[in-house]
Amino acid sequence: MPYSSELKIDLSHIATGLTLTIEQRSEGRQTLFHADQTEEGMYEAPCQLLEGQYYDFEFSSDDYCFRAPGGKRHPVVHPRRKKPHLGTLEPNIFVGTLKLEIALKSSPETAVGSTELEVRSVKTGYRDDYRNMLEYITEKCTALLMQSESPVTQAFDVDYSGDYETLYQRFSFIRSVVGSDEFAAAMHRIVTAPVTGWKEITEMQDVRRVRRFSGSGIRQITKGVNRQKLHESHPLRDQGIDTLPSRIGNSLKTDTVDTPENRFIKHALETFAQFCTEIRARVIDKPDSTLFRESDELLNSLETHLQHTVFNDISRPTTLRINSPVLQRKAGYREVLRAWLMFDLAAKLIWKGGDDVYSAGKKDIATLYEYWLFFQLLDLFSSVFHLPHKELDKLIKSGDDGLNLTIKQGKETALSGRFKSSSREFNIRFSYNRTFSGSKDDQSYPKAGSWTSAMRPDYTLSVWPSALREYEAEKEELIVHIHFDAKYKVENMAEYLKEQSDEDLSDQKTDERKGRYKNADLLKMHAYKDAIRRTGGAYVLYPGTEEVKRHGFHEIIPGLGAFPVKPSKDETGISELRSFIASVMAHFENRVSQREKLALRTYDVHKDKPSGKVEFLLPDTYGKNRGLIPDETFVLVGYYRKSQKAWIEQVKKYNFRSGEAAGALPLNPATVSAKYLLLHGPGESESGNLWQITSASPVIWNKQNMIDHGYSNPKSEYYLIVDIEPVADPEFKDLKWDFTRLTNYQTGSPYHPFTCTLAELMQNISSR
Repeated sequence: MPYSSELKIDLSHIATGLTLTIEQRSEGRQTLFHADQTEEGMYEAPCQLLEGQYYDFEFSSDDYCFRAPGGKRHPVVHPRRKKPHLGTLEPNIFVGTLKLEIALKSSPETAVGSTELEVRSVKTGYRDDYRNMLEYITEKCTALLMQSESPVTQAFDVDYSGDYETLYQRFSFIRSVVGSDEFAAAMHRIVTAPVTGWKEITEMQDVRRVRRFSGSGIRQITKGVNRQKLHESHPLRDQGIDTLPSRIGNSLKTDTVDTPENRFIKHALETFAQFCTEIRARVIDKPDSTLFRESDELLNSLETHLQHTVFNDISRPTTLRINSPVLQRKAGYREVLRAWLMFDLAAKLIWKGGDDVYSAGKKDIATLYEYWLFFQLLDLFSSVFHLPHKELDKLIKSGDDGLNLTIKQGKETALSGRFKSSSREFNIRFSYNRTFSGSKDDQSYPKAGSWTSAMRPDYTLSVWPSALREYEAEKEELIVHIHFDAKYKVENMAEYLKEQSDEDLSDQKTDERKGRYKNADLLKMHAYKDAIRRTGGAYVLYPGTEEVKRHGFHEIIPGLGAFPVKPSKDETGISELRSFIASVMAHFENRVSQREKLALRTYDVHKDKPSGKVEFLLPDTYGKNRGLIPDETFVLVGYYRKSQKAWIEQVKKYNFRSGEAAGALPLNPATVSAKYLLLHGPGESESGNLWQITSASPVIWNKQNMIDHGYSNPKSEYYLIVDIEPVADPEFKDLKWDFTRLTNYQTGSPYHPFTCTLAELMQNISSR
């Protein structure tokens, strides 16, 4: 394709000698092109720009300017205020045919003509992607409409009329199927090797040349007209037959293409052609429009098929037998049947979300990719999970204007289902455009949503135990959200996740100060992961080649990453994403996963508001003190007799009574897991005699064990023994605590052991 940094467009149809000059601003890269002929099947304008670039324009006469629609600022055209015949073109993310109206400067509200520019996507294969995705969406929409059992026959009479706004949308659906290479190949197979059947015809023959008589022939011998007299010696005279007709009708069988299947093929072509004729008639007064050219080209193609001699002797059908083996199985026929079913239903389907994709000649490839991925994920999740038909029925709703496809960018669509394995059962929900509302106050926990501002990932998979309702699972930290965002224009997500040098980071900072964020997609994934509560992962889906996965810890989630999913007919790459989802579900089945434990700890920590604070000097929580959380660390408070003190200090053990006797140590999580022991003696109300418990848990000794270790005169049969060491942490040196103010202290029974938290103990320091 020839190109130049400057292009002139002839506008002599508006005014003699008038031209429009467009010049690219970028240097070192070609962004302005001229197409000698339109791209095959795309009908693009010859003057072609590139999305995201800037161009200067100038009319050869300062009497002309671009007309702004409705007097408002044009989204692409930015004229100079005092010289509107000069200005800038900024296509931004617009892709497709850009029709610009031209007006006189003296009357800027009235268009005197127009010109078209083509804005190309930065993705070189976007044209093929566009066709492939639109055809796939059409197929899936049709499958949704046909998910219930089809009747054996269908009537052919269908009204394909519709308002102008939905006409191009329906035509785009249909053109993606009927105008495809697969459809052309199917028609070639049919006309070169059509299905034939036996046809019985009646031919008048000389009675003397008939070798075999049917019942009809015998009746004609006796009753036929134009008879001739037989010879006297003819054997039939003995049977009472004196004359024979000279000619009788004889039935013959011959091949014919006038079969029910071929009648259907002819009717399908005629139906397609009729629709294209109606489309073209709507824009007959706009022969230069994209819709007119596309419908005219498709109509010519269909008429070429119909002009083949094989269709000359084929009659019109009355019904379609869907259960015909030929239509369902034979190459060529099954493709046309599929196209007809898709056409028949697509012509009735209204998709308001489609306006975002191709309204007014626009080809919003990025939005189409988002819709295409919805159906890809729907296919994937339908195969992994059980999505009831009633859930899928939500996607198609009947309205006054026809059958409506409910998915639309910015509008939430949610489908619920189940996942059941041999060990666990989960509820799942697949959401498109789910909004996680932001917190309005500090009291929102444990509600669902974002704890900062509202966020809306493209797709969210939510998983929680089947025994719980969703809000209960949110409250108990038992739900997990996994988010996916469609990024058609991302080239290589791995670039954002690679190790960056100091120079790279400095350049990135410079770009950010200028308002350019190269890693914005990665930052958004982090935002989803960190801001939306109970998020297990956030991933980019893009039409690239490299898969990227980063794990937050040791397991598959929490994580960030990207999966390449390409709009291809053969290999989309969705299988890698399918494997990831299978691994995630296998992870959910694991009841001893770290994620499961973390969810429990998170719930346990946050279920109640903080009960207090400790601002006293304590040992730092590292090494042997790593688990020293003051309000989760327990202290045993025990009594000793004066005669017992020396034994405790010598053997470094302390004995509690066991059983149900007065003063026995109750066994509970607090006493078993206690880390410290505060001892006090007779008449004391405060004590600084703090020990560290070194044994994992109390052990049972009998009376003889006590005697063997030098304990004099044990009175109980059994004791609970803990090993102790003097506290070495300097933070506890010279401290004394008033244990009588502790919650579990029993006034009048100082010898009764009890527990408190380290936090409570530190709040009752009596002296240093």
